[in-house]
Amino acid sequence: MDCRVCVAAGDWLARVVGTGGGGVGQIGGGFSHESEHDLALMVSDFLENGSGGADSRCSSDSDSALSDLANLAEKIPFCKIPVAQYESDMLSVVNSLILSINETDLQVVKSSACNASCIRFSLVKLLRRSGYDAAVCATKWQGSGKVPGGDHEYIDVVNYNSTGTSERLIIDIDFRSHFEIARAVDSYDRILNSLPVIYVGSLSRLKQFLQIMVEAAISSLKQNSMPLPPWRSLAYLQAKWQSPYERQFNPEEQKISKTSFVDHMQCSGHLKRLQSLLHSEMEAERLLKPMNSDNNWRLKPERRKHSLFRNL
Repeated sequence: MDCRVCVAAGDWLARVVGTGGGGVGQIGGGFSHESEHDLALMVSDFLENGSGGADSRCSSDSDSALSDLANLAEKIPFCKIPVAQYESDMLSVVNSLILSINETDLQVVKSSACNASCIRFSLVKLLRRSGYDAAVCATKWQGSGKVPGGDHEYIDVVNYNSTGTSERLIIDIDFRSHFEIARAVDSYDRILNSLPVIYVGSLSRLKQFLQIMVEAAISSLKQNSMPLPPWRSLAYLQAKWQSPYERQFNPEEQKISKTSFVDHMQCSGHLKRLQSLLHSEMEAERLLKPMNSDNNWRLKPERRKHSLFRNL
């Protein structure tokens, strides 16, 4: 086997073992809960069959990849613009509620690894108290072809229209972690850090982010002669939010074992990091306001919680 493949795969294996292929080392929202056995099979299959991209690349390929990343970076600001006013309003509400959560508000909701479920349920509790039809959505999908199986948790808020139809807003509290890759080039990291800390928006706008970030990951990995791992493919990412889901509102408090208590304590650190990132993002947007005076309506959303969503 090519030594470069071993190094690349080892790098990814370290990331998979440390983050579950989805970023639990950050806030935990992007974590896919495959078992250790499934992860081992996934990595083993990748080592045996996914090494086709490890051949040497010429300098023109690297130049092309850099150009691709520059073009993709220009698309991110447009994807961040909410399509509808209620999306902008919802983002403001979610950010405010996240910043209001204290460590004492976090309730153990799983006897197994929490993976920030307590933060999601705390946010849902606050949203529902404010009159929003919010829930934690749990998805699970089986592996198919080159797409590994997995599961994911996110939040949705259902907006009911006067016509009787409804729309869903997706909320993911650790959006960036879904796109972390090994040995990323600097230009990819800049794109990654330009993503929203928390995604709040429609599924269609979410798909735009996924497409851009997969293309960016391919371009970044190409510069290091590394193929795209299956847990960063577009199909795998789409499965996290497009798979059948179960909405959950009021989890029962679990019996706290020694293991679950240790896992749960990590969520306090997750919450602090999330709030710190939000503060930084909001401060950066505040500093940009004078430069975007024409878009101030987006940065100062009206407070119209109850008029936009049906009270429960």
